[in-house]
Amino acid sequence: MRNPDEFDAFYKDARDRLLLQTYALTGDLPASRSAVRDAFVAAWHHWRKVSRLDDPEAWARPHAWAHAQRRHTARLWHREKGLDPEVLATLDALGKLPVNQRKTLLLTQLSSVSLTDMAREVGLPQADAERELQRATAQFAVHRDVASTSVRTLFEPLREHVEAAVRWPRSTIIRRAGTRRRRTHTAVGALGTVVALVATGVLVTDTTGVRPTLGGDDPAVTSASQAEDSARPVATPETLPDSAMLTARQVAKGIAAPRWRIDETNDNTGGDGLVLPCQEERYADPRGTAALLRTFDAGKAKDAAAAFQVTEVSRSDKTAGRTFDRTLDWYAGCTDTRVQLLSTHQVDRVGDEAMMLVLRSWKQDSTMVVGVARSGQLTTTTLARVPGERVPDLDRSAGLLATAVDGLCRLPDAGACAGRPRHSVAAPVPVGQVPGMLGEIDLPPLAGIVRPWVGTEPRKAVLNVAATSCDHADFSAPPMTNNLTRYFGIPGAKLPDEFGLTETVGSMPAARAHAFVEKVRAKLDACPDKDLGTDVTPVADVSTKTTDLSVWHVRTEISDESTVDFLMGIARDGTSVAQVGFVPSGKVTMPPGTFPALVRRALDRLAAMPPPAKG
Repeated sequence: MRNPDEFDAFYKDARDRLLLQTYALTGDLPASRSAVRDAFVAAWHHWRKVSRLDDPEAWARPHAWAHAQRRHTARLWHREKGLDPEVLATLDALGKLPVNQRKTLLLTQLSSVSLTDMAREVGLPQADAERELQRATAQFAVHRDVASTSVRTLFEPLREHVEAAVRWPRSTIIRRAGTRRRRTHTAVGALGTVVALVATGVLVTDTTGVRPTLGGDDPAVTSASQAEDSARPVATPETLPDSAMLTARQVAKGIAAPRWRIDETNDNTGGDGLVLPCQEERYADPRGTAALLRTFDAGKAKDAAAAFQVTEVSRSDKTAGRTFDRTLDWYAGCTDTRVQLLSTHQVDRVGDEAMMLVLRSWKQDSTMVVGVARSGQLTTTTLARVPGERVPDLDRSAGLLATAVDGLCRLPDAGACAGRPRHSVAAPVPVGQVPGMLGEIDLPPLAGIVRPWVGTEPRKAVLNVAATSCDHADFSAPPMTNNLTRYFGIPGAKLPDEFGLTETVGSMPAARAHAFVEKVRAKLDACPDKDLGTDVTPVADVSTKTTDLSVWHVRTEISDESTVDFLMGIARDGTSVAQVGFVPSGKVTMPPGTFPALVRRALDRLAAMPPPAKG
């Protein structure tokens, strides 16, 4: 089901950004406005697909850029009258760049895409795209007679001009145009299908006896995973009865709320199949043999508690194990906007394997407890969402997961049932491109900021921006290996360039790693004596045989009127080290205790780092 509220929010959030980019690309404001409008019409036409993407704006941008370039066939940089000289000079400088160079510069300066995605959008290998970006930045700076570090500020007059010059149609108008477009395409497609069927005499039947799958795959297509599963004969699937699912009374025992009731039970074949928060696909096992979704609510209010149970039946225990892992990954690495992982819990004595995650949605002002368990070939997920920051009772949540398993474990394809559940805090599930590093899912909200954190692609740590002026910790020198760094910012939040959070990680033999941390500690202790303009306040300092964690607040006087605050933490787990640095901006900072907790999360994630390379 297409959600107009989500589309309206996307339209309101992205339209000025896309217009600025498109205008900077073409220099033609009327063509750019029409192109961006058409891109949103197309986005609503395809909203079921577009809304599932991690970044819907990345889908709309190429459409807007291509439409604008088609509309504008001459060099129109100076056709507008009365332009501010700064705007005119910037457009003229951009017009002197080759198109690919112009695109690399605009994607880097006016969007939050990674270098990898930037290269993909311009259609170049990453190394070539980075070279084009360097040339574009240098040439643009020369044309505008500024330092290359000041390039970003030149786009502000363009932004102000665009925002002042353009009035946007209401989102309802865009949606109506998108709906008409979809109906037209559907009618044309249906006519083409009828013609093709009549011409070829094709009649689709299912008389082969081949067992269909939940994902609608062609049964004649064989993949590597299907070949694996075929080693075990698959009997005729047993029905997954509604009676095996949780009842409203059982949910009430697990999650406190005034009144629970069953809202709906189905096989989740309708709509786009994305019903639960953080869910990435209709089924975690699209080749499974059965599935049931049951939804519960605790009232009609918008902010009332809600609960869900999803159960999937796989073809074998091995495939179910993959289904369990995949489901867990959806929540452990949730890509929903402004969702934070609060804690991870191992759950024992429940089925063959089970875990719970506590997540906080700062966008929806709610807290979620997600339980995932496997019993033989059956994987079940329980999710309870309650308003506010109060975390539901985890003993009762574990009990709810155990009850869900007990309702399923007597079915023919099931495995172990549940005893009295026992849960304990566990390390976060390794997720992301570099599981040993922090991700957006780990980062806390900041007061007054409603936009999400966005991280750059992890890159080799040639420079360590997480270091302070006191320690200058170097992650690039031997014997450090596996050295990577990444930066997190909040695009569109109008924060200064120096704001942000950086993490740098690396590995070396355990004794050398411990010495590396001790050296940083010693330098921070000595810093106030060596630099009288710097104050260093220890915030946390904990060590065990195999781990270290230290956090400091560093304040440096730049002038009599200006100081810079910096929060820095360093952590070690055996052979792996992480340094985390955060530069706040005025009131946009982290509450007391939040940054040390984030460094603790960085320490927990280090367990997924590879061992140091042998040199």
